[in-house]
Amino acid sequence: VNCQLSKYLTLPPAPPHLLFRVFPPRSRRPPLQKISLLPSPLPYAMQALQSLQSPSSLRPSPLQPLQRKFRNATRHAFFSQRKLSAITASASTTKNVSVSAPKRETDPKKRVVITGMGLVSVFGNDVDAYYDKLLAGESGITLIDRFDASKFPTRFAGQIRGFNSQGYIDGKNDRRLDDCLRYCIVAGKKALEDADLGGDKLSKIDLEKAGVLVGSGMGGLTVFSDNVQTLIEKGHRKVSPFFIPYSITNMASALLGIELGFMGPNYSISTACATSNYCFYAAANHIRRGEADLMIAGGTEAAIIPIGLGGFVACRALSQRNDDPQTASRPWDRDRDGFVMGEGSGVLIMESLEHAMKRGAPIIAEYLGGAINCDAYHMTDPRADGLGVSTCIERSLEDAGVSPEEVNYINAHATSTLAGDLAEINAIKKVFKNTSEIKINATKSMIGHCLGAAGGLEAIATVKAINTGWLHPSINQFVCTCPSSLSKQLCRI
Repeated sequence: VNCQLSKYLTLPPAPPHLLFRVFPPRSRRPPLQKISLLPSPLPYAMQALQSLQSPSSLRPSPLQPLQRKFRNATRHAFFSQRKLSAITASASTTKNVSVSAPKRETDPKKRVVITGMGLVSVFGNDVDAYYDKLLAGESGITLIDRFDASKFPTRFAGQIRGFNSQGYIDGKNDRRLDDCLRYCIVAGKKALEDADLGGDKLSKIDLEKAGVLVGSGMGGLTVFSDNVQTLIEKGHRKVSPFFIPYSITNMASALLGIELGFMGPNYSISTACATSNYCFYAAANHIRRGEADLMIAGGTEAAIIPIGLGGFVACRALSQRNDDPQTASRPWDRDRDGFVMGEGSGVLIMESLEHAMKRGAPIIAEYLGGAINCDAYHMTDPRADGLGVSTCIERSLEDAGVSPEEVNYINAHATSTLAGDLAEINAIKKVFKNTSEIKINATKSMIGHCLGAAGGLEAIATVKAINTGWLHPSINQFVCTCPSSLSKQLCRI
């Protein structure tokens, strides 16, 4: 006898905690599919998922009639042309599970849904292709060839190659813009297309209640570095007039808002690894307060340049496994020696349920709640016991109406640092008393640490995990110090 699963999922690394529901392909869904996206408070974020319930306890979803048919739900080679069955579990696995009825927002004006996703990544600019690579366990880490890195102790990263903005940015601006800004504009416009708002379809919405909140940890670092060098070598008269505008962290949101004509809330948040999740949290609150109907939210980063690499080298934060870069990012492995730099942009379209329903939007997830805090401990190191992270997770679950017993999947922050990985596991164990049934994986093992864009790219990976029913592996686990529930191989949720 099998029973259906009600699934809850938590998001990636960040200080806020955000909760979402996500819906899989209509033909393969159980009666109820819910996802909670929870970023964690420090540079840690989690994605939690799935609760085992008896059929009688399943709650009907008011979004069920709106569930989206995903265009490429069966494209993954791993499915071998077989259709995905509804995710099920043996009744014997649920007998000891107790799930309390969640308290959730019911006002369609305050309920926040996700209607589109867009990205720029080391695996390309297509969401499905990106997740295909993750499912295949491919590493995007290679030797840096953007500049001469031969004198650095770390000479590799998750560098994006062959980026093409054609059709999204005009040629003149494309040559001027920092990559950080280019990545954001392309990811944002692709997310709008995914939300059925491409081209002249934007005329359907009230532009005064549409906003942009895309953050960056380091801003336009290339423009900044180049112009400082110009100032030193050639004097102030040769400094570009775009130096300051293209360097500041809010310019990604500003330029995207200008191009789209969005006149709602527009700013950025810069909180290092937590940037994207803070943006999701803040964007959702603008919608809940009635200040916006729709928000483009996420993060963008392009710091793989000499000054960016040199800065992290000086912090002694990076792996130095130059002889084998693809195995350098190894979260929880006994021999991990630091994180690997990555870059890109990950963006979600968030809007009120009422607004999405009125325009017939393709609803793919629902934001349920969030929380933010600080562990007040150290600039870079987390508390060893995970306090701060665990508190934020608990508050997020409470705000979203999700019990710890309902969580069975975590997409961890897992940067491959000595202190960070263990502190995160300690926080997880503090919140989730029984972790034996919780699957854990680490997206950074393949794409590196994308800094301000990490939460956005990992949020997209989390949503895809729910939609496809497949979890990507965590690669480079040679001598693992993580709980046995770590997902080392491709597996089903």
